[in-house]
Amino acid sequence: MDILAAITWNVGPDIFSFEIPIINQTLTIRWYGLLFASAFLVGQYIMIKIFKEENKPEKDIDALTLYMIVATLVGARLGHCLFYQPEFYLSNPIEILKVWEGGLASHGATVGILLGIYLYSRSRHPDQSYLWVLDRIVIVTALGGAFIRLGNLFNSEIIGLPTNLPWGFVFVKLNEDFARHPAQLYEAISCVFLFLFLFWLWGKTKEKTPEGRLFGIFVVVLFGLRIFYEFLKENQVDFENGLPLNMGQILSIPMVLIGMYILLKSSQKKKQESISG
Repeated sequence: MDILAAITWNVGPDIFSFEIPIINQTLTIRWYGLLFASAFLVGQYIMIKIFKEENKPEKDIDALTLYMIVATLVGARLGHCLFYQPEFYLSNPIEILKVWEGGLASHGATVGILLGIYLYSRSRHPDQSYLWVLDRIVIVTALGGAFIRLGNLFNSEIIGLPTNLPWGFVFVKLNEDFARHPAQLYEAISCVFLFLFLFWLWGKTKEKTPEGRLFGIFVVVLFGLRIFYEFLKENQVDFENGLPLNMGQILSIPMVLIGMYILLKSSQKKKQESISG
């Protein structure tokens, strides 16, 4: 393969570092952390707009954001530990707390968010049903997914398989001299388009949006594409090499089925309301 036809990716994970004399430590600001935090900040801004448009209390946004942050971090970390390296982490449970060493799973984050939003909707928010909140939160979650995958790109992780395509990336930080699919970029771009579509769809109906529709679309599209993209990516752990589908694909299948079920129920409910109306 002609290495000159590929894109050389020589960007490191660190933005800058500075000394803190008082504690004699060096603090490093990383792209992943910045993008992760930005996902919540931008998401909060969009949710404020949604709440305003639908006449929901803006003061609830702070509580919702807190639930989302905790649920995402805890779910993503436990998901990585239990789905991909259960033997190691169950034998060394203290290692689960070392989030700064890396290891977050999107499927775990999804489960965490589902539980977190359930607790939020049951906590003094009777005007915001579970599906109502999920339909709105997936809009910003899709955009957040783009931020996270860009963070993976800066870390040169979750890499794709070797390719001869002209947009292949040569990950210099991995000491490689051949191009790979920029799988992180594929997923990031897909998430941006999914966000734009969901936000546009919500804008058409707003408070009249059939409950479950946006959530169902999000789950089916996101995890349906995840199944496809995994065919272009390296397996994350060795045990996946002996499986017909890797762990990301196995975990995505039930999510797609759940999304299809929610979409079906949402459509049926909409038809019943139209008939009764």
